[in-house]
Amino acid sequence: MWTDEDIEYMRRALVLAERGAGHVSPNPMVGAVIVKNGKVIAEGWHKAFGALHAETDALASCTEDPAGAVMYVTLEPCCHYGKQPPCTSAIIEAGIAKVVAGMTDPNPLVSGKGLSVLREHGIEVCSGLLETESRYLNRIFIKYMTEHKPWVVLKSAMTLDGRIAAASGDSMWVSCEDSRHYAHMLRGRYMGILAGIGTVIADDPMLNCRIDGAKQPVRIIADSHARLPLGSAIVKSAGEFPVLLAHTAEAEQCRIDMLRKCGIDTVECASDADGKIDMTDLMCRLGERGLDSVMVEGGAEINWSLIKNGLADEFYFFIAPKIIGGSSAKGPVGGVGFPKMEDASAIAVESVSRSGCDWLVHGFSEKNRGILEGLALNRK
Repeated sequence: MWTDEDIEYMRRALVLAERGAGHVSPNPMVGAVIVKNGKVIAEGWHKAFGALHAETDALASCTEDPAGAVMYVTLEPCCHYGKQPPCTSAIIEAGIAKVVAGMTDPNPLVSGKGLSVLREHGIEVCSGLLETESRYLNRIFIKYMTEHKPWVVLKSAMTLDGRIAAASGDSMWVSCEDSRHYAHMLRGRYMGILAGIGTVIADDPMLNCRIDGAKQPVRIIADSHARLPLGSAIVKSAGEFPVLLAHTAEAEQCRIDMLRKCGIDTVECASDADGKIDMTDLMCRLGERGLDSVMVEGGAEINWSLIKNGLADEFYFFIAPKIIGGSSAKGPVGGVGFPKMEDASAIAVESVSRSGCDWLVHGFSEKNRGILEGLALNRK
C-alpha cells in the first residue's frame, strides 16, 4: 500500500515532531511534510503549547501554492477549536488534495472526526502509515487522553552491584557526568519531577532542569506530614521553579500554611496502609491538574510503591562500572519486595546503550510491551 517515498516523508515528519519534546505538553508532538509533484514544498511541527499546530505551521512555510499537494502528518488533524483553530479548516482552505496520517487522534474531541471532515470535503485520506512509531512517539499523550493520568517514568542510577548510595548514605556521584547530563535532558521532557521527602532531606536537591532553553518541570514532593524544611533548596527556589507538595490529612495545617507562604502549592492525598502517600491517588490528582507525565527521581521506597501498584510505565536505569558493597547500602527499589521470583515486575527492554562510562538500560513495564511491537521492524 505504501511506497518508499511515502515512508520517507512520514519518517521525516516524525523527526520534525520530536523537536517539540518537552515544549508542547500536554499537547501531542506532531510533524507535517507537504509534497507537491514529488518535491517537498513545506515542513512544520508543533513547536510549543499554544503555538501553531504542525499542519498550519507547514502551510505557513510553503514555498509554492499547496493546492493539489499531499500532506503527511504524524497525527490526525484536529477539527475543533482549542488554543488554535481547527487544522482541518486550514487544510481544506489551502486546497490540499490528500492527507496521509500516521495515526488517529485518541482525543475524544477528534478520534476520527478530523479525517471524516476532510473526506466530506473531497480530500483523499489515508491513515496508519508508520502507526507504531507514531504511537511510540506520543505514548504520553495517548495515556493521558485515554486514562487522564500521567505517564510515569522511573529513573535511577546504581553501581554494578546494585547500590544507589554507600552504606553511609553518600551518593555523590553514582553515575558519570554524561549520564547526569542525559538525566537533565530527560527532566526537560516531562511535566513533573517526583521525589520523596526522604530523598529531599538526605540530598537537598534542586530537581530542576539545567539544560538551556528547556521547559522547567513542576517539582513534586511526596511528603505525608509536610516535613519539607523551609531552608531546603526546593523551598528557597520555589519562586523560580514551581513546587507541588503532596501530603496526607495527617499533616499539620500550620506546616502547610508556612509552606504555602513560601510559594509552594499543596495537594492533599489519600494515605496508603502504611500512612504514606497513596501513589495511585496522587497520580489521579496530578492528572486532574493537567500534568501528562512525571519522571520519578526518588529513593528506594517511593520506587517500590510505584512498582508494586503497577504505576511505572517506563524505566531508565543507569549502571555505573563501580562496586561499593555494603549489606546496608540501599538498592534502587526497597519495600518488602515480591515474595516469589515469578511475581517479579517484568520489564520489556528496548535498548542497552553506553552513556559515557556507564550503561543505560531503557525499557517499559510489561503492560506497555505493545508499544514496542513492530517498532524494530519499522525502523529497518
